Amino acid sequence: MMKADMKHYLDSSEYIDWNHPLVIAKATELAEDCVTDEAVAKRCFEFVRDAIKHSWDYRMNPVTCKASDVLIPGTGYCYAKSHLLAALLRANAIPAALCYQRLTVENDGPPYCLHGLNAVYLKQHGWYRIDARGNKPNVTADFCPPIEKLAFPIIDAVERDFPQILAEPLPLVVKALTENKTVEQVFENLPDAEVINVLPRRLRPLTIRPSH
Repeated sequence: MMKADMKHYLDSSEYIDWNHPLVIAKATELAEDCVTDEAVAKRCFEFVRDAIKHSWDYRMNPVTCKASDVLIPGTGYCYAKSHLLAALLRANAIPAALCYQRLTVENDGPPYCLHGLNAVYLKQHGWYRIDARGNKPNVTADFCPPIEKLAFPIIDAVERDFPQILAEPLPLVVKALTENKTVEQVFENLPDAEVINVLPRRLRPLTIRPSH
């Protein structure tokens, strides 16, 4: 990948605000004693997966979207957790992106919703997808490059494993997290899309080939 293209996956922005003092402090703490980008990425991933509570699993407010806002109360939906993980990685000068799947909400057909996860660029492996939504019974995600171990397999013909890697969150995801005030309201209005179309340049769509 061209260095100019990679820059978009290192930027601090409105929702991936890695230049916030609290994000910088946590990113620095997590990187302590790590000697490789892979070690730093693993530690950031495990922190977001295990220490940040998934809003719906814990029925925990407030609804968060911006990376720094996720870090303060320690909670977020999968989308918000992916914003924080991207911010922690970028604060450590590791390119990070946002990815999406389309999944069934109840594992039995409609309704469907988007699910947010990340891709991290590792020097040894290239782009590698990780899912820090948080483990629970029957949901186990891990960091074991180059093998992906995501939280959810694609099990339904209408589900999608979108190949795009994005520098910024999808607008409909931001809308769901900023216009709904409680975790219950977000759950009733989960974002959904059958396709990810041609996007504004700011979102920098690229593709990644899953390695299952």
